[in-house]
Amino acid sequence: MHESLTIGQLSARSGVAPSALRYYERLGLIRAERTGGNQRRYARTELRRVAFIRIAQQVGVSLEEIREALDSLPESRIPSVQDWARLSEAWRSRLDEKIRLITKLRDDLSGCIGCGCLSLQRCTLNNPGDALASQGPGARLLLPSDPASA
Repeated sequence: MHESLTIGQLSARSGVAPSALRYYERLGLIRAERTGGNQRRYARTELRRVAFIRIAQQVGVSLEEIREALDSLPESRIPSVQDWARLSEAWRSRLDEKIRLITKLRDDLSGCIGCGCLSLQRCTLNNPGDALASQGPGARLLLPSDPASA
């Protein structure tokens, strides 16, 4: 393997603990080759995959969804800019919706002081008598009307 990294080197470069890297490998998110002494060796290109995994997790994407996205990348060659762009485009609407929800949460809660809301009439968390229960679980005034779109 050309320019390979040990698990310790990949950990140091990526900021991800070796135990997490082994877990990612077990899930098929990253790949390693083995030396004659059964030591893991990672291609330098795995750094990009680990970075992608970390940022996707930080915005709330599940490891299963990350694996599905990474599975769309070619195995026979190093993914190109176009490959990564295609993956990014596939997630664009989902990420835009997450951004919209985070912005709405930030903006709608800006009028609250701790848990004591300044206006219970306008509070997006106030649900007297659980009147919104028929619309589904969660904060119905904050969530999109179609839970599948989140």
